[in-house]
Amino acid sequence: MAERDDPFQVAFGPFVPDRFEAIRTTLVQDEVDPFDRHAWTLSRPGVELLHDLRPDGGLGEGVEELVALAHAAFLFWQQEERVAVVNRPVLDAVITGASAGSAGAGPRSAYYVALAPRRVWGSPVPGAPAEPLEGWFAVAEGTRLSLVAVFGLLTGRPGFTVVQVSGPPPGELRRDDTTAPFAPVLEGGASAGLWSVIGGDELCELGWRIHRRVLAAGGLRPGRQEVAA
Repeated sequence: MAERDDPFQVAFGPFVPDRFEAIRTTLVQDEVDPFDRHAWTLSRPGVELLHDLRPDGGLGEGVEELVALAHAAFLFWQQEERVAVVNRPVLDAVITGASAGSAGAGPRSAYYVALAPRRVWGSPVPGAPAEPLEGWFAVAEGTRLSLVAVFGLLTGRPGFTVVQVSGPPPGELRRDDTTAPFAPVLEGGASAGLWSVIGGDELCELGWRIHRRVLAAGGLRPGRQEVAA
């Protein structure tokens, strides 16, 4: 692809728009709230989509991540594929700035956050090498923000690693080694200007900090738009 692989197209390109349109039609006919993940999963076209997305070897413990990814991607598609692009200066300002606080998530919304490439790293699979955090599908509802994060979307790699977190802002963050939240843990990371997320709380906090900026801008328009500094 021209600049970066798009996780939505990588995972769902063959299923859009026909399969998602079938899910939307069924939800409307059955008067089902599309934000209701459980009901979405039980719709017939939703079940069929999840079945077709399964790898040949099965999912094992990854079924919850697949469901979360498919549902968040559907909401992203339904809301006209809104993408919040976070460039490096804004990412640095978000990470070194104030915490997210405790206010609500605002109106219902679903969008994708595209981070500056290879600036934030994490280890979504314990014991495995660190992977770059590409971004996440965000679903905001009431006082809750759900993230389906995409790690390791590399050209030539079949797929990517998914991590889901959900909840209110986690509040004050502390690491066991007393380093600051988001401080790099990769060797040479500090000199390279990299950041790290350790655990779900740091990922959730980063999602909330960017979501605050999205809210402050009045939300997102369809398509791609840069998050303001």
